[in-house]
Amino acid sequence: MTDTIISILVLTGIVLTGGAAFVFRKGDRRRALLMLVAALVMFANVAIWLVPTK
Repeated sequence: MTDTIISILVLTGIVLTGGAAFVFRKGDRRRALLMLVAALVMFANVAIWLVPTK
């Protein structure tokens, strides 16, 4: 189950990054920045979950 959630988070982060680039080209900088921040939060969550623990 955890693998599925991590996969969905990574895919959503990629889509948000692409969407932010698309919105930035249209001229809406605030929305693009918010989308990038959301994508970075998702990538950070995945990185935290994948850190090996003893």
